[in-house]
Amino acid sequence: MKSIKIWMAVVLLLSAALSQAAIKNAVTENVKVNGSCALCKARIESAAFEKNISEANWNQETKVASVTYDSKKTSLDAILKKIALAGFDNQTYLAPDKAYAELEACCRYERTGKSEPADVKPAAHEHYATGNAAAQPAEADPLKPVLEAYYGIKDALVASDGNAASLKAASLVKAIKEVKMNELGHEQHNVWMKVMKDLDFDADHISETKDVGHQRDHFSSLSENMYKVIKAAKPAEPVYYQHCPMAKEGKGANWLSRIPAIKNPYYGAQMLNCGKTTETLK
Repeated sequence: MKSIKIWMAVVLLLSAALSQAAIKNAVTENVKVNGSCALCKARIESAAFEKNISEANWNQETKVASVTYDSKKTSLDAILKKIALAGFDNQTYLAPDKAYAELEACCRYERTGKSEPADVKPAAHEHYATGNAAAQPAEADPLKPVLEAYYGIKDALVASDGNAASLKAASLVKAIKEVKMNELGHEQHNVWMKVMKDLDFDADHISETKDVGHQRDHFSSLSENMYKVIKAAKPAEPVYYQHCPMAKEGKGANWLSRIPAIKNPYYGAQMLNCGKTTETLK
């Protein structure tokens, strides 16, 4: 047990060091960000993350986020706006009422109303120029609500929050039923027909329990079928297929993530950064 703890500490230190090295022109600032639980931490850090450009580490006790960013490609103001748009008031921006209302009950923090409204809609938000042409609007993805609900389960399991995972799984069950199959591409339609019942089965079981261990068992097979569906068609945004070698008693398990940074849904805070990206779907 002692050796495992030492190994975990080394992994976390190496991960932090490598992440810092990847961000050039790095500036680190500490800022106040409202939140209340481990699920908030996962969402705040996800909102702030942009590969090789920005990242954050939010402290649940102090409500302070340590934000590191490339000062030539973005700014603290831009990052705090993204965090607000995810539902979290901070020292510069207030979250839109709709974004705050969509947070789970455990994430509802006390609002002070002292910041400026973050009234820029996520779709209109512009990053600092990176030398690439502006991205064109992606075509509507009929499976986007399914993937978003899946990500919600993943974030809840990262936070080891069984209640939130159950709620997000209920959203996934609803999203699966509402998929318009006639809008799917030929290959994706064929895969969807094969895995739809299994997706619904696992999502339904996750929604019916608050036991995180049982939820993680079903999340493993849920993730395998989600991978098949997403791989069958080019997603609008990159999807990272990630692997934890220690899950399922050493047999290993996979999951999908919207960010390349490892946030392990099978162990949460116990081994948050255990794993690696094995494939990028795009």
